[in-house]
Amino acid sequence: MTGPTYPQRESMEIAGKTTDYKLLRSWAKEKEPGKQSTIPLLEFSGQKPDGFLARCEFRKNNTGDDWTTIEMIPEGDKMIAILPTQPPAGKLAYSIILYNSDSEFVLTETPVVIRFKDYIPGWIPLPHVLLIFVSLLFSTMAAVEALRRGNKVRIYALLAAVSMLIGGLIMGPFMQKYAFGEWWTGWPWGSDLTDTKTMAAFFVWVIAYIVLRVNPKNRFWPVFAAIVTLGVFVIPHSLLGSEFDYSAGEVVTGR
Repeated sequence: MTGPTYPQRESMEIAGKTTDYKLLRSWAKEKEPGKQSTIPLLEFSGQKPDGFLARCEFRKNNTGDDWTTIEMIPEGDKMIAILPTQPPAGKLAYSIILYNSDSEFVLTETPVVIRFKDYIPGWIPLPHVLLIFVSLLFSTMAAVEALRRGNKVRIYALLAAVSMLIGGLIMGPFMQKYAFGEWWTGWPWGSDLTDTKTMAAFFVWVIAYIVLRVNPKNRFWPVFAAIVTLGVFVIPHSLLGSEFDYSAGEVVTGR
């Protein structure tokens, strides 16, 4: 998985051993969040280095605020940071330093950015994600059926469009509203690529379906629509997504 929603994976030689770890880049707040959030920013994928402590340096993203340093709390294969809870789409830039009495290691060359999102009810994410992947399945099936000159291209095209409509353009805005307080941040009101790319793929499939109703033997449009859909999935999720602008006090997009 790619994109700022997913953890950043890194590897470094620490104390003579290669250490793999993940750095968190997204945090869903509790239903009734407090002023501080307990967040497992660092998770070791393999063996945790022995004898090392960790500290975290953080500040609000895209601000000139001073860096704040805190000690992290070890918990199994994770290191926990207690950070100030941010508003929806608020971001903190942070760096983590592992250290002992002899040495210290900065775990990334540049600070990592973690984005906060509000509580999302459990009934929203599953159908959203499931239907998005179902749309990719039907998209691929439509292209394959078109290339083999089958007679089910139109129904697969319809199913691809409908599943993308429900999963992406109906359930997606619900996700966005609960997480960041905005129904739609893509074109034409914003530059959120997740919203915009989903809308583009949907309309391409609508065109493909209309063309297939007129000419069921058309091969170009279902194949083209499938390529567009695949391209949509290649673009990292949440790229140029919502961000809270601390100077303006509002959520903006395109950062």
